[in-house]
Amino acid sequence: MISFISMGEALTLGAVTSLHCMGMCGPLALALPSDKKASKLKHAVGRLIYNLGRAITYAIMGIFAGALGKSLQLYNLQNTVSILFGVLLLASVFLSAKHMPAWVIRFFYKPIQRALGRILKRGSFLGLFQIGLLNGLLPCGMVYAALTLASLHSGAIEGATFMFLFGLGTLPLMFALSLGGLSLRTPKLQPILNRVIPTVTFIVAVLLILRGLSLNIPFISPDLSAGGSCCH
Repeated sequence: MISFISMGEALTLGAVTSLHCMGMCGPLALALPSDKKASKLKHAVGRLIYNLGRAITYAIMGIFAGALGKSLQLYNLQNTVSILFGVLLLASVFLSAKHMPAWVIRFFYKPIQRALGRILKRGSFLGLFQIGLLNGLLPCGMVYAALTLASLHSGAIEGATFMFLFGLGTLPLMFALSLGGLSLRTPKLQPILNRVIPTVTFIVAVLLILRGLSLNIPFISPDLSAGGSCCH
């Protein structure tokens, strides 16, 4: 079971990430199918189901991240991997690529786009849920940063819980946007994103490196080498 502090980390990271989501996934949220004859309540429930679909995909990914973290702990590799991912995230802040690798677009991103294109024609609750599930699979650096933190919780259930809470953290802003909040996507937002996202990534990277160093600082850098858990 993850601690309340880790729960807060997940929700806070999700809330900050939702600013990034507005720019990257905003067009998809605004393009969700809608039944013009549906009541406002049904319309809102459909958007909520879409966002819960994203959170569930994150939770499923968190299962694998947590299981991986448990394996790394068994082989005493958790510290090394934590430092490695922290360094990679730091590098991404200063050396961010403008484009994804061609193979990622061809074999991963494009198939998801095609599937989304087909499902976007459906206005049912099931269709909206499926769109949310697929949306959670779209490449996103902030999701990968969250998964890295989830892997430090050493367990499938713990990792899934962390990532589900991360998804819930993104929900308020993305739910408002999916309801048709065009005013939330303004040109003034981009300069804010350009400052906030690198800052958050930098903070996550530093936390990963500190945890990997096992400096015996409660919650920030616990002594993982002594069998401690990063979430207690």
